Amino acid sequence: MNKIFKFLILSLSISVTLYALVVYSFLELGVAVHPGMKSNFQAHPIGIYLHIFASLIALAIGPFQFYEKFRLNKIQVHRLLGKIYLISVLVGGLSGLYMSQYSFGGMISHSGFFTLAILWLATGYKAYHSIKNKNVQAHQYWMFINFALTFAAVTLRTGLGIGFASGTPFEVFYPYLAWLCWVPNLLVALVIIRKDATTLTH
Repeated sequence: MNKIFKFLILSLSISVTLYALVVYSFLELGVAVHPGMKSNFQAHPIGIYLHIFASLIALAIGPFQFYEKFRLNKIQVHRLLGKIYLISVLVGGLSGLYMSQYSFGGMISHSGFFTLAILWLATGYKAYHSIKNKNVQAHQYWMFINFALTFAAVTLRTGLGIGFASGTPFEVFYPYLAWLCWVPNLLVALVIIRKDATTLTH
């Protein structure tokens, strides 16, 4: 990834992290979401808070892990942050898996968020398993894929903005965001990996 792309990912990740941190720390639960979703949020506060805050930790940490100079010069910090990141993915993924059944939009939403949670957990495990076996290149591969799924937090909110700006009813466009918030991210990550095989190998 070039520097501009990395900076854009970092900036968007931190912006969404700060926004969500304020909303879910200081405002009533569900106040910032569509009224159709508010009741589900308030009916399952533990699941929502676990998912939101674990995901925000992963989103805030993830971009820094891909800066080569940081990895090489601060290896112990990199490893510590990596552990925190993967624990956050575990908590966020399991709570996301649970909350997917209550997502707004019916089966399209349920299946989209369910699949995202499964892939998030699976790629997190593959990243952990790779580094435990000292396969650094495979670890980098799986972490890159995993963060592309973490970045769904950003693309979901971008999609919400586009949906509202287009004038399309929320109940029409939101179910498809359960897929559109992560499938393009995954495809882009796979293309980047393929082009940069010297750094992120198979």
